[in-house]
Amino acid sequence: MASIDSKKLKVTLVKSIAGRSETQVRTLRSLGLKRIGSSRVLPNVNPILGQINKVIQFVSVEPAE
Repeated sequence: MASIDSKKLKVTLVKSIAGRSETQVRTLRSLGLKRIGSSRVLPNVNPILGQINKVIQFVSVEPAE
């Protein structure tokens, strides 16, 4: 994931989580993503970035305004 110098990140679920491992599903749920197309604005802090990196293949990340 490229470095983003924003204080907040917009994370959007873009791929289905059907058939994925339980840890990946739990990580996405903890980020607040439930359905394809759902988005959350989250703080740009290390614990959140670690969770995003774990499921980066399912989400798109962009700086939030």
